[in-house]
Amino acid sequence: MTDGITAAASNSPPPVRVVLADDQPLVRAALRMVITDAPDLEVVGEAGTGAEAVRLAAELAPDVVVMDIRMPGTDGIRATRQITAAPGTTHVIVLTTFDEDDYVYGALRAGAAGFLVKDMALDDILAAIRVVASGDGLIAPSVTRRLIKEFAGRPLSAPAARRTVTGITDREREVLVLVGSGLSNTEIAAELSITVATAKTYLTRLLAKLDARDRVQLVILAYESGLVAPPG
Repeated sequence: MTDGITAAASNSPPPVRVVLADDQPLVRAALRMVITDAPDLEVVGEAGTGAEAVRLAAELAPDVVVMDIRMPGTDGIRATRQITAAPGTTHVIVLTTFDEDDYVYGALRAGAAGFLVKDMALDDILAAIRVVASGDGLIAPSVTRRLIKEFAGRPLSAPAARRTVTGITDREREVLVLVGSGLSNTEIAAELSITVATAKTYLTRLLAKLDARDRVQLVILAYESGLVAPPG
């Protein structure tokens, strides 16, 4: 019996490795307690500044960095850009007080895979970390829609920044529009009368053809290219 238990444990996937970056020790402590209670997650480092978060990401190669936006020195946006531009597979989740922070969209454009709101339910925080660690870059369709409503309609800093989408098929363009509208794979499949597996295949092709890191970047691209109009 013991051998069976040992074998099962050895076959379990390694826990998701997380670095917490926030200049408020109490926030880090609260997040650390929540994450430590989850058997499939572990905190491997903590940073009080953006620069320290960049250093820890390079040294520890965590799966996920939970990044506060407002920190002294190197802020969360610059730190996110540096982490996602470096070699490796570390994903960044932005940590913010959503209703007050005008920098979330900028952080996502810098390469963040998603975001957490500091007053989110604990289960939602853990689920967000797991989903982003898996590479999906999508926290939940409802959260994506809220992101779109609040931030995707903001003007870009330079008119020349508008992007052009080329090299994709008409069907892939349809899927991109639906992704940009906040639909899940299941909803896309229903909308286009295709299977969920086919919807996932189209998503995979879009990520490769458009050199997008994850689904969130596809949402941003859909807006920046004008394929999806900001909500009126």
